[in-house]
Amino acid sequence: MRPRKTILLVGVLVIWVLMTYLAFMRSVRVTDGSRPRPAVANKLMLEKVQYFEQNLKSFSENRQSLYRDIISILRRQEKVPSVPAQAVPLVPSPESPKSPPGEEEVVAKAKETQLEVEEDAANEVIGAPVPLAPIPEAEDGRPEVERILSKFQQRYLNDDPAFPVIPVVVFACNRISVNKCLDDLIRYRPSADQFPIIVSQDCDDEPTRNTILSYRDEVTLIQQPDQSDIPVPPKEKKYKGYYKISRHYGWALRAVFRQGFDSVILVEDDLSVAPDFYEYFLGTYPILKRDKSLWCVSAWNDNGKEGLIDSTAHELLYRSDFFPGLGWMMTKDLWDELEPKWPKAFWDDWIRQPEQRKERACIRPELPRTRTFGKIGVSNGLFFDKHLKYIKLSEEFVSFTKSNLTYLVKSVYDEAFLKAVYQSPVVTLDELKRGLVMTREPIRIAYHTKEQYKRATKNLGLMDDFKSGVPRTAYRGIVSFFYNGQRVYLAPNLNWKGYDLTWS
Repeated sequence: MRPRKTILLVGVLVIWVLMTYLAFMRSVRVTDGSRPRPAVANKLMLEKVQYFEQNLKSFSENRQSLYRDIISILRRQEKVPSVPAQAVPLVPSPESPKSPPGEEEVVAKAKETQLEVEEDAANEVIGAPVPLAPIPEAEDGRPEVERILSKFQQRYLNDDPAFPVIPVVVFACNRISVNKCLDDLIRYRPSADQFPIIVSQDCDDEPTRNTILSYRDEVTLIQQPDQSDIPVPPKEKKYKGYYKISRHYGWALRAVFRQGFDSVILVEDDLSVAPDFYEYFLGTYPILKRDKSLWCVSAWNDNGKEGLIDSTAHELLYRSDFFPGLGWMMTKDLWDELEPKWPKAFWDDWIRQPEQRKERACIRPELPRTRTFGKIGVSNGLFFDKHLKYIKLSEEFVSFTKSNLTYLVKSVYDEAFLKAVYQSPVVTLDELKRGLVMTREPIRIAYHTKEQYKRATKNLGLMDDFKSGVPRTAYRGIVSFFYNGQRVYLAPNLNWKGYDLTWS
């Protein structure tokens, strides 16, 4: 039994020595760095993965922040230049100066995706205007408007005075419905060379500007550069809009006439025009130039409502002491006279004053060649619902350039017109209203006082106000209109002495 126990003990000792040796050798190989331990390797890989995830998370958060900023800016419609979107770089941390394998490709792809998504997000914002490139400044130091308008070199087509170049200046502000006006002007325009359309915009309204620019070469846009606040007396703060309008008109007329044009047609952005709009101004242009007792031609009739006009008299024109505006032609000679004293506000009322009118008249039609659709504006719809929306626009083309319009020359017109008026029988307002007039020939209603005139106009549906003592449409105090299919003259005595400023 003793030898067997000895052998067993020796065997156990040998096995223990071998196991100790193997354990010692394994420990030495690990400490010399020849083979990393599995636990340590897993830890390093986990740290790299976590770092990569943190960078991706930061990238995603920055991208979403950019999206929100872009959409916020577009919704506010701030006037900022468009710049390329910038990707947010992934900056290595000090603990890990080198990106994990393949990370450069991931970042490059992420940058491409970010730019594409941001561009799509900007384009998908409903109603956001596309930023437009600013017009470059003139290289020769000239004002920008002069550079734009310098392309118009001709005063006459083919140097023929019978065919003057007459720009149509459209005054615009913040009505995107200016497209209605421009559509008409382009549709009926016989020649783009003879009638260049120049849109002068105030207010710096981006949607309106975009609408105008959408017409490309059909129109030329100039912009009133002075958008500063305008000083207004305390009692007239509510009329600040009229001050800005006057400033705009003065700037635009000065800019256009400096290009050497002999005359211009002025249109506001809320006007529709008749098919013979251009023909009307071409036909009356020679008389305006020749007869110095005239100072404008207007396409407007203040009393041009259905029932107050002879709807068959498309060719009938008048002289009028009242300045109508609303689509009118003026000469450079008149502008040279008015420019030095151009008013700060209410230019249309100012131009009607005796100091400016100087007893000169305008030509105006029986059937209007313009019609306003602009209810909302600085006048807050004054007269629109009651009167202006009922104005009838002529729809028949009249060849005014082939018509004999010499009857409008003052010496001829005064004799014929006064004779027609004062040879017509006199009736009372009540007789006319009650249908007791026995003739279908022209008749006359006499007035002697302001109160008599106002009573008649209100009863007959005419505009009843005065400007500098002049009734609307009047010539020598006479207002011509239609009533129940009959020509009527509302007229003062034959020995009329002139307009009374106290009637305004």
